[in-house]
Amino acid sequence: MLRLIGWLFGFGMFVGLIALGVGGFYLSTLTKDLPDYTVLKDYRPPVTTRVHAADGTLLAEYARERRLFQPIETIPAQVIQAFISAEDKDFYSHGGIAFDGVLRALRDNIQKRLDGGNGPLAGASTITQQVAKNFLLTSEQTWDRKIKEAVLAMRIEDAFTKDQILELYLNEIFLGLNSYGIAAAALNYFDKALYELDLSEAAYLAALPKGPNNYHPFRRPKAAIERRNWVLDRMSENGYITPEQTSAAKQESLNVVPRRSGSQLFSAEYFTEEVRRELASLYGEDQLYGGGLSVRTTLEPKLQAYARKALMDGLVKFDQSKGFRGPVATIDTSGDWGMTLNGVEPLSDVPEWTLAVVLEMDRNEARIGLRPSKDIDGKVLADRTTGQLPGPEIKWVSKPLSELLSVGDVVYVAPVEGKDGVYTMMQVPEVEGSLVAMDPRTGRVVALVGGFSFALSEFNRATQAMRQPGSAFKPIVYSAALDNGYTPASVVLDAPLEIQNADGSTWRPENYGREFYGPQTLRRGIERSRNVMTVRLAKDIGMPLVAEYARLFGLYDDMLPVLAMSLGSGETTDMKMTAAYATIANGGRRIVPTLIDRIQDRYGKTVYKHDQRVCDGCQATEWHNQEEPLIIDNREQVLDPMTAYQITSMMQGVVQRGTGTNARRLDRPVAGKTGTSSDYKDAWFLGFTPELAVGVYVGYDTPRSMGRSATGGEFATPIFTDFMEKALEGKPATPFPMPGGMTQTWIDPATGIKAIAGEAAILEAFKPGTGPNLITSVIGVDSEAFINIEDGGSTDVNAGRGGLF
Repeated sequence: MLRLIGWLFGFGMFVGLIALGVGGFYLSTLTKDLPDYTVLKDYRPPVTTRVHAADGTLLAEYARERRLFQPIETIPAQVIQAFISAEDKDFYSHGGIAFDGVLRALRDNIQKRLDGGNGPLAGASTITQQVAKNFLLTSEQTWDRKIKEAVLAMRIEDAFTKDQILELYLNEIFLGLNSYGIAAAALNYFDKALYELDLSEAAYLAALPKGPNNYHPFRRPKAAIERRNWVLDRMSENGYITPEQTSAAKQESLNVVPRRSGSQLFSAEYFTEEVRRELASLYGEDQLYGGGLSVRTTLEPKLQAYARKALMDGLVKFDQSKGFRGPVATIDTSGDWGMTLNGVEPLSDVPEWTLAVVLEMDRNEARIGLRPSKDIDGKVLADRTTGQLPGPEIKWVSKPLSELLSVGDVVYVAPVEGKDGVYTMMQVPEVEGSLVAMDPRTGRVVALVGGFSFALSEFNRATQAMRQPGSAFKPIVYSAALDNGYTPASVVLDAPLEIQNADGSTWRPENYGREFYGPQTLRRGIERSRNVMTVRLAKDIGMPLVAEYARLFGLYDDMLPVLAMSLGSGETTDMKMTAAYATIANGGRRIVPTLIDRIQDRYGKTVYKHDQRVCDGCQATEWHNQEEPLIIDNREQVLDPMTAYQITSMMQGVVQRGTGTNARRLDRPVAGKTGTSSDYKDAWFLGFTPELAVGVYVGYDTPRSMGRSATGGEFATPIFTDFMEKALEGKPATPFPMPGGMTQTWIDPATGIKAIAGEAAILEAFKPGTGPNLITSVIGVDSEAFINIEDGGSTDVNAGRGGLF
């Protein structure tokens, strides 16, 4: 018997050694190519890029994986306790593997197979094992993967602290709703920061790692609440919360409020999309969608709202003047009209309007049904709201409603103020436009609207639409002249002119009124927007010089030096035009528009800033009675400051006496210029005060005539004025500062000669060494007409000179 026992013992030892060897060989083979776990020290997960307005308002978030990295030190204890209770209650005591859990899982899986069950096996992974799997391995259900996971977990435990492991886990884990990490989940589920979560909300997030779709708050609310309550029970068992807290938290509903991605401010979609494109251009798609950039933009939300409303109202008013074009759609109103109407998608960024279907028609009044709302999960609500659409409330329609609408027609409506249940009909305008507002001192774009609706068209008319500025280009021509010897009192002939083109054809420029007005001062020429005298002026100074100024102002890189370009026949953008006018408002220093103030990387380091001015002394950390820092403005001076003031003064005349008088109601110093392209295809107004430069453009996307009444003065200027009225409300009127060394003299605006102050006289600014002349020459005639003021007016003829005297 002893021999037998000895033999069995020896055989067992032999088999054991063989098994041990085989096991060791298997384990060695399995683990020799394990991933390098030390890479976790350099963990840099994809993190959401966030874009903010100038006041800190969140504008947009961009991410493939919506994640906000949260250091372990800033994660509330209650959140940590919830996840540990749900996932690994012995996390702080085991060495990476919970052997009791492994035995339980092994027992349960064997029993499951014996009972004929199939499907995924029960797991016993610790948080450390989940870190190993999520970061370094796949999710395949095999013994090989589980063994690798266990080995890596023990190695990770040796190399990292428990808090470091937990930090990796809580920032990497997927929790549904495209949320990676608990910080993003708190925002996406509850629109809260982590520290704002209550006990019930923390427990629900801790319930999600096992399978977010299994506990979806809307599709499976019962399972979600049961799993949350299970987590609360585990927290109570572990001593983290009291039974009273557990009971109170169980009584709460889920209260999930999904947070939308993309643009967060409905009026700023064009602006945020432009920022997104710029970020992608600067840093690439990977950094944009995973670099965790923090972007502070120049947008002022209040001004953006004013800009959107001003442009929207202007486009709608013009479109309504063209009449009703027909319903948005026609549907069958039998049965549940609400569900059918729900199939017609409204413009998501025009919340002032709603879709409605005509249910009944009675001559000049319709009973309408409003598109039903949806709950937070996207299900159509059962309520059906109706209202009245009286014809008299639709001021822009002259025909009876019965001639325009039928039962089943779907139209946009807006509530009539002060009349409950009464609506007026609206119509999405065909005409489009843009509005750009920037600080003329810095180029910071404080508001940008690129069209009526981003949901309708993402094409940004402020930055992408290449249109003819028409007469809005004239200040560039006049600036070039004033910089090269001319004065606002210089006189140019406005009379018929023929230009021989290179192909032998003849071009005869015309004024808007198709009349000619004889000798005109430069001031009057720009105030009344005289085309022919502008061509003569450009011919006299030379188009190559005009082209160079257009380049300096940033309007064209290489403008064709032909005379037609002096009338704005070249194509450019609203953004570039606004920046050019801001350059004039800034005293001639070139303005480079920007939508971004600064960009910080995920660690808070500033990697980009727009303001490139040099600040001598700004690095001082303490004050020791030293002088204030000196900021050196190193921007290019493209225009003489005195010239800038002169052209500004002349454009003030455009508002006071010329084509831009619609802006006169602002009752403050405003300079600006209208622009209308040929055949009324484009209408512009560019204007500025010392605080704000604004450019408005309107026109059809596919250029066509808007009609003879659609001039810059009649269409674009009111939009500019509506915006500026709100933007500058409550701010004192600020005069334009005149550079030192200039003199002011009263002149007759018709002749440019010195005059006595009075109703017809204008106080004109002159550079040193210049002023109103007693003898005035007329530029652009075959002979020079000299008027000797002292002699009472005599004429001399001297052919072909064409200069300034």
